[in-house]
Amino acid sequence: MKLGAYTACLHDLPLTEALTVLADLGLDGAEINSGGFIGTPHLPIEELRSSETARSEYLGLFQAAGITLTALNCNGNPLDPDPSGAGKQHATDLYTSIEVAASLGVKRVVAMSGAPGSEPTSTLPVWNVLPWHSAFLRIQEYQWEVAVPFWKDVQAFAADHDVKVCLEMHPGNIVFNPRTMERLATEIDASHVGAEMDPSHLFWQGIDPTEATKALGSLIYNAAAKDTRINPAAKVNGTIDDSFTAVPDGDPKYLPLGGPHTLSGWPTDPSWDFVAVGRGHDLAWWSGFLTALEAIDPDMAVNIEHEDQELDQLEGLRSAAETLLAAAGR
Repeated sequence: MKLGAYTACLHDLPLTEALTVLADLGLDGAEINSGGFIGTPHLPIEELRSSETARSEYLGLFQAAGITLTALNCNGNPLDPDPSGAGKQHATDLYTSIEVAASLGVKRVVAMSGAPGSEPTSTLPVWNVLPWHSAFLRIQEYQWEVAVPFWKDVQAFAADHDVKVCLEMHPGNIVFNPRTMERLATEIDASHVGAEMDPSHLFWQGIDPTEATKALGSLIYNAAAKDTRINPAAKVNGTIDDSFTAVPDGDPKYLPLGGPHTLSGWPTDPSWDFVAVGRGHDLAWWSGFLTALEAIDPDMAVNIEHEDQELDQLEGLRSAAETLLAAAGR
């Protein structure tokens, strides 16, 4: 099993320095951004597409650090109906990521399934998850009519390049839990589109990620290590927290996500928080989770995703790495 980190939290460092950080923490894998919501600060895509020498030199940076490049990450919304073209750009980035991954010998690309609008004239994506009302059911049916053809084409392209696309089951997307993951896989007859098992987004939905891992089995191709802490506010308002806020342009926390979209501001009294591995669930839980992943694939890559707002980038990575390595018995 490769234990590493997703380098988005180290984008202020050159790639060589970021890899040194990971190696110094005792990690041996890395996941690198390749487009979508975030750019490509650690991946010179055009150079890699055009030059075998550039590809060899790039992989040499990882080899020199004792780190394996286990995946590219192209999280975005390729189904976004925004007329400015954000969805089309994210879709293009996904295809490019598969192509570049294949050229580098990397077998995994992490992505999100995306969310279309509610109808053909929509200009904003919609997350529609509880179709108790027939109108919501019609929205759900339309969204799947959009998603299935798109992902059938991605499945074919990924199979041609022998690259597995690993969908993060992320709320806000049409695939957000094991049932929707299995539905998509069935409808597109998937062999190269499956799941990235990120427990953090399952915890706050009330899902046991270990049980979900066992249920999905070989449909899981990749994993993330990020924890979630359920806060006292959840006892009053539940975990479906709608108190996120807008972040104005110029604010240090302003983060563009493509087209007119930005990352929202975190609630002041959240029902849950993303925290470093071990700060939401104990060592025993993480050990059992890794055991479940290893039973599916002994070579599974598990990459830390640091989004703990209470710890800085290095402190958060260090805390997560210590717990993850201990959970793996290293």
